[in-house]
Amino acid sequence: MLVFWKENLVLLAVPKTGTTALSEALAPHASTIISDPPILKHAPIYRYNRFLRPFFEGVGGQEIETVAMIREPVDWLGSWYRYRRRPHLNGNPNSTAGISFDTFVDAYLMGKRPAFAEVGSQAKFVTGADGAVGVDHLFCYEQPDRLIRFLEDRLQITLVLPRSNVSPRMDVTLSPEIEARLRRKRADEFAIWEASRRRL
Repeated sequence: MLVFWKENLVLLAVPKTGTTALSEALAPHASTIISDPPILKHAPIYRYNRFLRPFFEGVGGQEIETVAMIREPVDWLGSWYRYRRRPHLNGNPNSTAGISFDTFVDAYLMGKRPAFAEVGSQAKFVTGADGAVGVDHLFCYEQPDRLIRFLEDRLQITLVLPRSNVSPRMDVTLSPEIEARLRRKRADEFAIWEASRRRL
């Protein structure tokens, strides 16, 4: 999470949406960098609203706007799956080594997920207690130019993004049956991502 105090903006770090590269590029311009612990670095909007927003408003007397980016849900899950196949995770409960992408997504859809499929929810990350999108400026990963233009204009900088924390390349195609289940059971993820493509 990055705080830009003078520009009245907080960048929320949705995991697996390129926020590591964003943080590297934007860190020199940020007033505050929250990189640890992970529960704060990747604080969703509901946690930000509960703990950090009141603090910031109490200190500055202003309501800071929030910005975040989300990713097409199948692609987002594919990134998690590839990330957790890294060799150094072999033998770890989070490892997806030896597990197919279909099995990973099927486990993600369970009520009680095994450790390797416990990756959270983009929809829950960006929605408030009322279920509505709580982020002021929501962008989608597949349209990076929109976010870059927004940040360059807001922060008055030229932004060049490095490639960081990139998951290994591999095929992550879902079977039609599993993809249909994912779209049915996690329709909220797809609806919010579609909305992010249309938001200005």
